[in-house]
Amino acid sequence: MSLTDTAIRTAKVQGKPYKLYDERGLFLLVTPTGSLLWRFKYRFSGVEKLISLGMYPDVRLKDARAKREEARRLVAAGADPSVKRQVEKNALANTFEAVAEEWLDNKRATLSEGTWQRDRDQLTKMVGPYLGNRPIADIEAPELLAILRRLEKRGVRDTAHRVRAVCGRVFRYAIATGRARRDISADLKGALAPKASKSYPAIIDPAQVGQLLRAIAEYDGQRTTYAALQLAPYVFVRPGELRRAEWVEIDLERGEWRIPGERMKMGELHIVPLARQVAEIFRDLRMLTGGNRFVFPAIGKASRPLSNNTLNAALRRIGYSQEEMTAHGFRTTASTLLNELGWNPDVIELQLAHKERNKVRAAYNRAQRLDERRKMMQAWADHLDELRAAGSVKSIDEASRYLRRDKLGRSARH
Repeated sequence: MSLTDTAIRTAKVQGKPYKLYDERGLFLLVTPTGSLLWRFKYRFSGVEKLISLGMYPDVRLKDARAKREEARRLVAAGADPSVKRQVEKNALANTFEAVAEEWLDNKRATLSEGTWQRDRDQLTKMVGPYLGNRPIADIEAPELLAILRRLEKRGVRDTAHRVRAVCGRVFRYAIATGRARRDISADLKGALAPKASKSYPAIIDPAQVGQLLRAIAEYDGQRTTYAALQLAPYVFVRPGELRRAEWVEIDLERGEWRIPGERMKMGELHIVPLARQVAEIFRDLRMLTGGNRFVFPAIGKASRPLSNNTLNAALRRIGYSQEEMTAHGFRTTASTLLNELGWNPDVIELQLAHKERNKVRAAYNRAQRLDERRKMMQAWADHLDELRAAGSVKSIDEASRYLRRDKLGRSARH
């Protein structure tokens, strides 16, 4: 006797699973938890087999019967429905979208949050709509190039290069996991328009640097933002590395800030020797934020670091437009003036954490030349103080006293 919708709806839960039979191998499995599961039993090459057809009521009676008939047609044609399903499942796992999501999951622990989110957005929003459902092994270079050309036409050449690079990482992961034979992104080297040269506005005239430092010293906004702005010219790390600094990375006894590789652009541990002035700012700041994970917690959200626009907004507040100075520009300021002061270019580049392209120099620099860098960073801090002192100044001691004001403090100004 065939099943009816009424019989299914009135099925009673029992202490053990039982079956409600329809016909031609279709039945409904009623579990002790109340789940109603469609099953189809068939024989293939003399062996009895069973496949799932879904759950009631997501799959209604008439839909379950339609799925049963489709499976019976496969058996009649000499194809095993179980094998067909496995092939389809494997095909889904081999799409560009599936491989990309798997690669992103594996990289989440090693990439910074910003980098991971950028890679995910590029893969899912810029590539996914065109190649997401395609088996990754079947994708050819011209298909990826067509996507990159669209980005070029939008005027975002640098993004096109980054998308090609992140797709290359996904293809190489697919090769390593046996789902692709080659990295087709490698065929596109030279096919894109050159990257747009990118320079960050920066002040490099010594007198103007002194004026900038005096303006920073007069900043009257939120105190952790003030401290970050004070530190930026001294340490000249990338803005993201500064604002995401964690107290566990700061060793005031050794006079070092050790930034882990996962937060560095080049993926390697970076050491910032702390000049006396810098260590003093960190000591005073620890009275304010030492109980938090982040040295510079976000305003109102101590579990997160300062936002990525905080320092640039602070520069705008003290009167510098985005065409004059940016937070990233402190790196250009330091590089330019340190070279003019006669410091060894290799030591400067190492402290800037730039990628070393010369293999011989890279091997030489593995020793990190910390003694030279310590001397340079202290001399640089002293030089900044001299530039600041060229006019009306708030001294570094006065700046520290600003940070030491009542730890709980009055309501922060923004």
